[in-house]
Parts: sequence; C-alpha cells; structure tokens
Amino acid sequence: MTRSTTRRELPLAAVRRLPRAALGFWRRSLRTRVVTAIVVLCALVVGSVGWMVTRQIADGLVSSRVDGSLAEARTETAIVRERLGPAGSNDFDPETQLRLLVETLVARGDAKGFEVVVQGPVGDGASPSGVRTTPQVDAASVPASLRRTVEDGEKGLAWTYTRIRYAAPDSGSGTPASQPGVAVGSTVVLPADGGSYALYYLFPMGEEQQTLALLRQVLLVAGLVLLLLVAGVALLVTRQVITPVRLARRVAERIASGRLEERMQVTGEDDIARLATSFNQMAEALQSQIRKLVELSRVQRTFVSDVSHELRTPLTTVRMAGDVLHDAREGFDPVAARAAELLQAELDRFENLLADLLEISRFDAGAAVLDLEDANLGDVARRVVAATAPMAAAREVRVQVLDDGVFMAESDVRRVERIVRNLVTNAIDHADPSGVVVRLASDEETTALTVRDHGVGLQPGQSGMVFNRFWRADPARARTTGGTGLGLAIALEDARLHGGWLQAWGTPGGGAQFRLTLPRRAGEPVTHSPLPLVPDDLRVAARRVPQPATTPPGGGAA
Repeated sequence: MTRSTTRRELPLAAVRRLPRAALGFWRRSLRTRVVTAIVVLCALVVGSVGWMVTRQIADGLVSSRVDGSLAEARTETAIVRERLGPAGSNDFDPETQLRLLVETLVARGDAKGFEVVVQGPVGDGASPSGVRTTPQVDAASVPASLRRTVEDGEKGLAWTYTRIRYAAPDSGSGTPASQPGVAVGSTVVLPADGGSYALYYLFPMGEEQQTLALLRQVLLVAGLVLLLLVAGVALLVTRQVITPVRLARRVAERIASGRLEERMQVTGEDDIARLATSFNQMAEALQSQIRKLVELSRVQRTFVSDVSHELRTPLTTVRMAGDVLHDAREGFDPVAARAAELLQAELDRFENLLADLLEISRFDAGAAVLDLEDANLGDVARRVVAATAPMAAAREVRVQVLDDGVFMAESDVRRVERIVRNLVTNAIDHADPSGVVVRLASDEETTALTVRDHGVGLQPGQSGMVFNRFWRADPARARTTGGTGLGLAIALEDARLHGGWLQAWGTPGGGAQFRLTLPRRAGEPVTHSPLPLVPDDLRVAARRVPQPATTPPGGGAA
C-alpha cells in the first residue's frame, strides 16, 4: 500500500467511526439527551403554532381580498352598465364604443389597482371580434373555467383564484412575470351591436403575498430565537441538576479507587444538598466499615502468622517424639503400632498445613516475591510427574506428558513447580483409570500448561470456587492424598504473582481441566493463551451445555 493510499483511507476511517462516536456520546451524555428532547418538543410546538397562525392570517387576508374584489367588480360593472344604458346604437360604431369602454375600464383599473380583460361578443351565434386587455396583461390569465361560466350567461358575478401573467419579462430573467390574484367575471351588453361582452377584473394579491412572506420570515426568526433561548434555559437547568450528579460520580470513583476520605461539598438546603449529605453519610459508613474490615483482616493475618510461627516449636517437639515412636513401632503391640503410624501421617499433614498457612500469610501481607530465572516448563512438568508417580500408582492412575520440546518462561521455578504439583495431585485425586494428561504449548508472548482428568468433573458455577480456601466440591468426601485445602488457593496466588492466569473448566461426568498461562517475559501482560481452556474432545459438548465459569479467576479471557 502506497503512502497516498494510506492518507486517503485515514479520512474515510474517521468518517466511518463518526456515527459510532456520536452514538457513544449520545448514550453517555444525559445533558445532551435532555436538551435535545426539550428542543425537539419545543420545535414541534413552535412549528405547529406558527403553521396555525400563518394559516389563519392567510385565510383572513385572502378572504378579505376576495370580498373587496367582488365588491369592486360589482361597482365597476354597475358603473359600466349605467354609462352604456343611455348610449344609443347610432352614437358610435361597435368598435369605437368597445374601445371607449376598454379605455375607461383600464383607466379606472390603473387608478384602483386592478387589471381588465374584455372579450366578446360572447354567447350563442356570436362571432368574437377579439380580446382587449390592460397593456402587458396576458389574456391567458383568465382561467378557462371562469370563461365557460361567464360565457354561459349566468347572472351575477363569477370569480376564482388565478395567476396574473404579464407579457413584459422580469428584469434580467427572460421569463414572463406573474403573481397570484382573484379573477372576477361578468357580462355587459354593448348598445352599438347589441352583443354581450365578457368583462374580467383581475385583482393582484402581491401585497398579501408579501405580507405572508414577511409574516413567515418573522415567525421563522422568532421561532429560531425561541428555540435558542429554550436550549439555553435547558442547558442552565440541566447544568444545575447534572453537575452535582457528575461531582457525586467523581467522588464515588475516587472512593472506589481507595481514597475513602473524599466527600461531596454541601451547598444550600435543597434536594441536591440533601442528596450530597446522604451521600457523605453513606461514604462515612462505608469508610468506617472498610476500616473495621481492614483492621479485622490485618488482625487475622497477624494471628495466622503468629500462630503459625508459634506452632513450629511445639510441632518440632511433637515431630521428634512421633519419629521416635514411629521408628520403634515394631516393638509395640498391633494397636499401639497402628496408632504410631496414624500419628506420623497426621503429623505430616499438619506440617504441610502449617507450611501452607505461612505461605498464605505471606501473600496476604504482600511479602511474597519472585526469584526469576528462565525455566523450561516441560522439565518442570516431567519432574512433577516423576515425583507424583508413587501416588498415581497407588490409585492406579496413569499420568503422562504429551508434548516434548522447550517451553520457556521467565518465572520462579519453585513457585511454578508448586503450581504444577498442586494441579497434578488434585487431578490424580479426582481422576478415573483413564488417567491424567499434561499438555504444554508456547508462542512469542505466553507459555501455557494444561492438566486434564476424566473424573467426576465440576458442576456449573464451581469452576470459580475451586480456588477458594478449604473449598471442596463434595464436603463429605475424604482427602485421600492428605491435602490441606489450600493448594489451589496458593497456586492461584503464585500465578497472579507472575502476572499470569490460572483457570479451571469442568463439566459433570466429563472431567476437568486446569490451565496455567504465564508470560514469556516477566511483567508483560497476558492477553491470550496458546492452549484452549475447554478440552478438544469436549469443546463441541461444551458449546451445547452452557458453562458459566469460563472467566479466569486470575483475570483475562478464557
């Protein structure tokens, strides 16, 4: 791709992102939605009122103009008939008499503001001699419907709306000018030839049109100004309401980040002030409770640490005595010998529990640190499998590492080996005779290890609970491997200390799989895993049966 093509694509990408950004801003901004809703509703109201006012004024102007036009036409027709009545047929020839009639009407029209069209004679058997009009007025301004009505000889006046056209073009436009008007028609009898002539009065409505245009312009400007004022008022009102809400959100975010001393500023005695007061009271109560919980947690961690350390001395003494009894058990009677063996086994379990409690107390106190070095997880997995071989043989469970190769990760070997040992021993404890499978994989960013068993599996919702301290899927089930109940909890803390994931997946009757994902370089974020969390043989079945616990307890996506 050339540089010019890239430059052309950048504006296109920005344009494509614009609707999504606008939609996101619309969803996030309460003020924008409120102001927009108010302005739109006001625009509908103002538009409806303006349309109604314009319509009423327009109807009033048109009705007034029509009434005035009819009255004017009636008066002019009466004057014409009055003047033509005394004239005899021999006074003038028809052409002269018609010319004088037209000139008189045109002169009166120029004075009173109307146009004249005279056509005739009209009626049955008459031969029209032509049309005479006010200069520059097009005779086509008289609608054909009005012509038919007048020529049919109906009594009285007939009228209709029309558009008055002029023969003279508009300045520079080259097209005939026109304007709306009212056309009124009637007939008179010319004494010179006894024929009926049609008189058409064209009353322009240009002033009314200008008045309506000015009215629309005034209403439009007034409406826009009103909408701007409404938008300003809405912004002011929403600012007074939303600003305290935003302040409360910011204070809540600061409290959530650990700044428990943050409080809202209380001003006035209105509802917002009472809300701020209630919010501060809630923050005080939360701070007090959190302080109590923190102090209680600190006391508990101190207690566990102190007790663990204090138990070491008596445990050492009891261990020495137990070792003496266990070594001399062959000289005891069978009951005493069995008691010595049970004492030795429980001392081993108690010593492991004490070591785990000390490790948990280090995690709780934030004192755990990493001793980093480049390690091959394949070697770690094979060492763990070899160390747990007697346990697997006792339970008749086969444990195998399927993948050979180098799977490097910068890690604390001791802690990683403890994670793998906890996962493998847990899998042996719950596996069926089909065995336990350990798989490894790595890419440029992460290294992963999975431990798969085909035992009873996990019920829905238990995948996130297996890492809880002292949790067991079946509380009535005895620990056959002497576990303390803290192994997976310590393993999860070790994984988190490396910045990695430790995740669990299981299905009833289909077994379980645990996945450890570590960054290839310490400190780099883990965003994916080279191995799937759901086993390949059960991935299709897992899609059919919803599993709620696919989110890793240590963070990240499954």
